[in-house]
Amino acid sequence: MSTKPALAYNDAEKGTLDVRSPQIADLAKSEKKAADIDVFPVQSLKKDAPVTPSNVAPPPAPAKPAKKRAPLWVLWVIWYNSYRRFFTVVFIVNFIGIGFAIAGKWPYAARYPGALVVGNLNVAVLVRNEIFGRCLYLFVNTFFAKWTPLWFRLACTSTLQHLGGIHSGCAISGVAWIILMVVHQFKTKYMFNDSILAFGVVTTVTLFVTICAGLPWVRNTHHNVFERNHRFFGWTSLVMTWVYTIVTNAYDSADGKFDHIGVYVIRQQAFWYTVGMSTFIVLPWICTRHAKVDIELPSPKVAVLRFERGMQQGLLARISRSAVKEYHAFGIISEGTHAKYHYLICGVQGDFTKSLVNDPPRRIWTRELKFAGVSNTSTLYKRGIRICTGTGLGAALSTCIQSPYWYLIWIGSDQEKTFGPTISGLIHRHVGPERLLLWDSKTRGGRPPTMKILKEVYDYWQAEVVFITSNYVGNSEIQQGCKEAGIPAFGTLWDF
Repeated sequence: MSTKPALAYNDAEKGTLDVRSPQIADLAKSEKKAADIDVFPVQSLKKDAPVTPSNVAPPPAPAKPAKKRAPLWVLWVIWYNSYRRFFTVVFIVNFIGIGFAIAGKWPYAARYPGALVVGNLNVAVLVRNEIFGRCLYLFVNTFFAKWTPLWFRLACTSTLQHLGGIHSGCAISGVAWIILMVVHQFKTKYMFNDSILAFGVVTTVTLFVTICAGLPWVRNTHHNVFERNHRFFGWTSLVMTWVYTIVTNAYDSADGKFDHIGVYVIRQQAFWYTVGMSTFIVLPWICTRHAKVDIELPSPKVAVLRFERGMQQGLLARISRSAVKEYHAFGIISEGTHAKYHYLICGVQGDFTKSLVNDPPRRIWTRELKFAGVSNTSTLYKRGIRICTGTGLGAALSTCIQSPYWYLIWIGSDQEKTFGPTISGLIHRHVGPERLLLWDSKTRGGRPPTMKILKEVYDYWQAEVVFITSNYVGNSEIQQGCKEAGIPAFGTLWDF
């Protein structure tokens, strides 16, 4: 299911767009520590930063390393991640059940096919519900932080990050069950009213289109197509599921009349599954607000959005010009829940982000309840590293601002002019030089030896985990390097 994205627009939305602008600070090579660290720690941002003597030549640009292909076992382990493992388990369990149902070996499936359809769809919606997700992250972060074995905490992070595998598996399985249900009804159509058969076909088609619109290739390369179709066909599917559930359970095949109404329908499992699914879909929309926003444009390539209210680290915000369509997710930067503001970094690519520059809004639609990203599990670890490129800083900075135990590596080109004084000021005030490495590829003459630096920082900082926010290529290279080196790492998701 993994597909390499083709548009930079989606990189901007994910916070993984590499943008170019003037530098945030020069990097001076420090003396080696006890751990023989051989990286280039930044002294500070420009404000109050010691100046490198003029007679000291800048360090030479690193030699471009020869491209090395990762071992096959590394590629396999990264490809067959928890997302695909969850999907595999859900898919196999459901299709074994479908096999038993076709063979007539599972009476429950013959008696309550609608419950299996809507039950799967209910779980698919639940694991994507932002409130449910926040509750899961809160539970894990509260009860398992730091004291549990590292393997267990890594498993918690992997599970929370890849819940989408359950979402996809249950959604596809739900469609498979409804196809089986509708085929059976057509085989015995003399027992069913024509309206039941018609609603069954329409519901199946809308669910199928909803799934197609959510495929990774569509989502990553045609984001607006995904947003419009996955959402609106999804809502249509919900309405049609209600109609199909009610007419199927209200119809009495014995006398050919719709006389099982009222209490009988309410007592059916499928009815309550549909109630649950509807609740999980509606709840996040209750939190939608037309919020005040201030937009800073430090350069033509980046817009920095400022909203009122501080936030905990590791959260993402969805914003849109419209109340109901084309929402875009960005990492939240905040000094903490006590802060007056939180910020979003939007790389200017695509129609939506370009409109923020060409026609800055005074208000924008957002959900007050933010959803948690993988960085939210940074609380689980004693020490960690946050490595990012370009606008990926938006998803990384809050973790390093709010915890002194996280080391920030930010790779970019001419960062200060592009990202402006607000972002520079946040870094300067809250992230000390002892846990900050900024790499300006323009000043340094090219990309850094990323894995060499990362390995040395990992040993020096005594980190337990690395979180990566980069573009598709950068994310893949760093994840492969970390896996080969035995460094626990979590990167940007492309299958979700």
